[in-house]
Amino acid sequence: MKTASLAFILTLFLFPSILYAHGVRGRMGKGGIVVIAEYDTGEPMSYAKVVITAPDKKMPFQIGRTDRNGRFCFFPDTPGKWKVVISDGMGHQLQLIVPINKKMEISSKYYKKNTLLNGMSKFQRAIIGLSLIFGISGIFMGWKSRRQKF
Repeated sequence: MKTASLAFILTLFLFPSILYAHGVRGRMGKGGIVVIAEYDTGEPMSYAKVVITAPDKKMPFQIGRTDRNGRFCFFPDTPGKWKVVISDGMGHQLQLIVPINKKMEISSKYYKKNTLLNGMSKFQRAIIGLSLIFGISGIFMGWKSRRQKF
């Protein structure tokens, strides 16, 4: 028994690399896709659940949460249309389809030009909608009243 213990201790001193466990290391990388989730008021969807699914896959590629500014970053590994679903757990859900090209970047065709309604608040869009409804109704009723003879 003493011989086995002595041999074991001697082996540990002679070959200390046996004792080394696996280590870790880190490095910085470039690239990635950043998704930003906001409510229509401009407030970020902080700490909302994010599920990212790769093209033509059923299992999630990545699951996580947005940061306090509503941002989430992921690194796609294949080109195609990636599905991003962001849910705050209170009934609000955002679904995005992110097209990734062969350079692992967002496809340039994805970016749309700003339209008039993109920069407006929900209240402003509601006022424009009501104005259109009343305006078209007024034109229709005015045209109809001109045709009637008294």
